[in-house]
Amino acid sequence: MSSSKIEWTESTWNPVTGCTKISDGCTNCYAERMAHRLMAMGQANYANGFDVTLHPHTLSAPLKWKKPRTIFVNSMSDLFHNEVPLEFIQQVFSIMKQAHWHRFQVLTKRAERLADLAPSLDWAKNIWMGVTIEKDTYLSRLEYLRKVPAALKFLSLEPLLGPMPDIDLTDIQWVIVGGESGPGARPIEEKWVLDIQKKCGASKVPFFFKQWGGVNKKKAGRALNGKIYSEMPKNEHEQYSIIKN
Repeated sequence: MSSSKIEWTESTWNPVTGCTKISDGCTNCYAERMAHRLMAMGQANYANGFDVTLHPHTLSAPLKWKKPRTIFVNSMSDLFHNEVPLEFIQQVFSIMKQAHWHRFQVLTKRAERLADLAPSLDWAKNIWMGVTIEKDTYLSRLEYLRKVPAALKFLSLEPLLGPMPDIDLTDIQWVIVGGESGPGARPIEEKWVLDIQKKCGASKVPFFFKQWGGVNKKKAGRALNGKIYSEMPKNEHEQYSIIKN
């Protein structure tokens, strides 16, 4: 586990590394670039580069981190990849339940497998489940997410590659939006972001704008109409909390 520079989380935990591309948002995958870099540096967990690899030795790590954290699970993979066995996913869920003082954020593009396996998983209240939707072409992922008995369901609309006029936020408790960054970054349009932000406001769903992205994401920043949106769900008694600015 390690501290994270990702704006909407605090730490990352990667019991699985590696993935394969399945949709438009995967084209310029940051995790793939990083995995090859770490392999070249001799990092043991990346000896297989970006091939899907299980790391059972990392499973107990959250139990050793005593300070409560918000933890992004598998920032370098997808827990619901078809090469990850159900038994291993169940072990990950068991650890998340045991480490009840943390909040775990799980994110997948493989929403159909998520929905298929959901009845076989132990959905503790500290597990936040989300799907990535980069274009309205993939809005079906949202329908699969709704079937999952997670205490909190969220969307990552990153990299946002087009408008989403038909997105329905029913039963969604959090929305993250961000532009693509790094080599070959595809542009994001302000009107797409503003439309989603307005939908979140109308539905009282916390809205987190992560970045404009581009080749120099730091220079582009993350202000939308002069404001930083870092809204996050906290608990049933508080509508929003701020994790980072």
